[in-house]
Amino acid sequence: MPIILLPFLLTLITGSLFQVAVLTDKVDQYIWLLDLHRGTFGNVNLDFIYPFLNAFGLLFMVVTGFVLWLLKFLKMIQKRKTI
Repeated sequence: MPIILLPFLLTLITGSLFQVAVLTDKVDQYIWLLDLHRGTFGNVNLDFIYPFLNAFGLLFMVVTGFVLWLLKFLKMIQKRKTI
């Protein structure tokens, strides 16, 4: 599993679980989920840069996915021309 997926999975899981806590009226018991969701990991506080890391990771995945698609598409077009 690519390491870039870890922040996305953490954000997805903690955000969803915290929303369940809000819906069940147990926010006080699960406030630590919101800390993880925002990028606070114990003594390490990344909440000022964590959203940018997530955004950069998503942008990186979109660009690399598009490049892979484009290469496949161009290869397919080139193959059709040679036939």
